Formats: sequence, structure tokens, C-alpha cells
Amino acid sequence: MRQLTCTAPHEIEWRDVPEPRLENETDALVRPLAVARCDIDPFLTSGVVPLRGPFALGHEAVVEVVDVGDSVPGLTRGQRAVVSFEVSCGSCRSCHAGHTANCDRYPVLSDYGMQPLSGVEYGGMLSDIVRVPHAATMLAPLAPGLDPVSLASVSDNVLDGYRAVTPHLASLPGADVLIVCHGGRSIPLYAVQAAVALGAGSVDYASDSAESLALAERLGARPLETNFEKPTRRYPIVVDAGFTPAGLLYAIRATEPEGILQSVSLYRGDVSMPLGRLYTLGVRFFIGRTHAAALLPEVMPLIEQRRLRPETVTTRVVEWDAAPAAYGEPAIKLIVSRIEPS
Repeated sequence: MRQLTCTAPHEIEWRDVPEPRLENETDALVRPLAVARCDIDPFLTSGVVPLRGPFALGHEAVVEVVDVGDSVPGLTRGQRAVVSFEVSCGSCRSCHAGHTANCDRYPVLSDYGMQPLSGVEYGGMLSDIVRVPHAATMLAPLAPGLDPVSLASVSDNVLDGYRAVTPHLASLPGADVLIVCHGGRSIPLYAVQAAVALGAGSVDYASDSAESLALAERLGARPLETNFEKPTRRYPIVVDAGFTPAGLLYAIRATEPEGILQSVSLYRGDVSMPLGRLYTLGVRFFIGRTHAAALLPEVMPLIEQRRLRPETVTTRVVEWDAAPAAYGEPAIKLIVSRIEPS
């Protein structure tokens, strides 16, 4: 079968690899229908994270079940589903606590399409067939009528944007929110959509990207063009989304006393933090990965109700065979689809 593979920095090609098979009665085999490029993928394919040899690409996907083990309740052949990008068993202590990103049964960063980070190859969603272990935990069925292309990024980046604001708006209903975009661009836009849908008092969006600012405004945010030197005001809830120390410091300065700062950012190496400021002002700082399998049952109903509309963040859709050439394009949210347009 074909698998989209990164063979060296900035080199992406289709490769023939063995087709996976059911290994356990709790497995499913799935055929990816639409795959979204994650905000982290350009960093993996560029070599910023050192490569450990060729690796499979793609971890955000909507799939069709082609085969299913005997101990997978509620799933049938032909059913469409969103796949958790993190491999998790659903039954260990961490999974029961809702911490499915750090399942006790698997090494840290056990994800599809991220072999440079974990060192383990689980395959990639840009493949003809993918094996999903613990399928009852990792697959969230789609309701009839939902478009796979629209939902391609739900398994990771949509969840990341959602969890960046949801628990904090629950503790501070109607609070104003600032989202600071200084790198990966789709996650903060999904956070805008979630904040608006969940009743934030106002949603401001600070960035130096004109394209991101324009899209944030269409989603209901007030765009704030910035060079990340000095915020114009402080907010009770701030989301840090990017890769630069300057952007992080801007987000910290923009958080009001006793406010909440949620980071959805992955920083490489040591990053300086003004802990004295955080301590003195009582800023509550949260950081960590999203827990995909735990969040999917919470987010899917919001999509079915059209309260969240992930397709509004999509900026480019390409056909399946165009994936090698398109994967390096600078689109905010790229979707690779094998579904023929209607």
C-alpha cells in the first residue's frame, strides 16, 4: 500500500509499505478519507526536530472502518469516524483520569505521524490503511450527514483550541479572552471559534500575521496587529499559541492579576519565564497537550449542533495524489482529501 513518508528534511514522497492487519480483537483497520496537516507537521518535516530516519505523515483524520476486531462494540464496517491521534488504551489509571495523552501502556508522545518525537513508528493517516488499537476508545463515530473534509482536523487541532478556553470560561463565565498567535496558526483560530461559541464576553486576537488576523475577524474576534512588545490591556483569560519567546512574554504581560494563562505551545529547549511576575500577580499558568480520546465525546456533539464549525478555518483542500507537493505549502489549514467533490 502507499504511505506518505518524509524521507529527509523537506523531502516528502509516496512509499510502498506492508499493509497492516488486525493484531488484536480490540483493533480496527481504517481507510483515511480526509487528513489535515497539523500545526506541528511543518516543524517535523523541516528537520527542526532531528529525524530518526524516514517516517509516516499525518495524524489528524476522518476515516472509514474497513475491518474490526471481535471485541469492538458499536463499530461496523463502512462506519465513518474521527481517530484520536494519540494512542491510548482507555483502561489504565491515566486514561481513567482523562489523561489519554499520557496513557500508561505506551511511551510518551505515542502518536500517529510523529515518529521523530516518540521514536516509535505507529504509521500515518496519509496511508491507504491504518491499524487502530483500542478502537472502541480511539474512534469517535460521525453522525450521518457530517462532511469528513470539514472535520479532518477535529482529532487534534480543533480539540486543542477547544480545551484552551473551555475549562477557563466554565470557571469565569462571560470573561474576556485574548488569544495570542505567534506561530502555529490553526489552533488559535479554533480557540477563537470555541470562545465565541461558549459565550466569552469579548475575544481579541493578537498576531503579526495579516492572513490570520483577517480570518480571526471573520470568526468573530477583534484583530490586534502586534509586534509582541507591549499589550494594550490585560485580560482574565489569555491563550498563548506559538513558538517564540517574545510571543510568550507578550501573553504573560497581557494576563491580569489572578488571571489564567493557557499555553498550547511546544517550546524547544530552555525558555526563560518571569516566575516572579507570575507569583506576585497570582497568574495561573497551564500548559500541556490535549487529551484527544477523552475530549472527542465532549466535542463531537458541539459539531453536530453546529456550535463549532471547523471548516471555517480550512484555507486549502487538495486531492489525495497532490499530498507530496502540497504538504509544504504555507496554508493556515491544509486538508488532503480522497473524496470526490459533489
